[in-house]
Amino acid sequence: MSNDTGIAVGLKKGYIVTKRVPKTLPSRRKGKLGNRVKLIRQVINDVAGLAPYEKRIVEMLKGGGNNPQKRAWRFAKKRLGTHKRAKRKVNNLSSLISQ
Repeated sequence: MSNDTGIAVGLKKGYIVTKRVPKTLPSRRKGKLGNRVKLIRQVINDVAGLAPYEKRIVEMLKGGGNNPQKRAWRFAKKRLGTHKRAKRKVNNLSSLISQ
């Protein structure tokens, strides 16, 4: 349903026109993970294995103790810098453990 009524006054005033669909700009795609980079990262992970700090996080998650998830987040945040990165890393490692 169109937003315009064709009437000059009111909430949905204005001439009725068909909406243009603009092309998506390359800048809108920036940061999206491509197939090539995904494959390269996967090969590197398979060959090199886990980093020492990642091994430590896996130990924390396996070991249990008092709230291991939170302890792993805190440790990862200290190593990686941001809460968001830490959460993503811990989720990746916990899914790696469950496989």
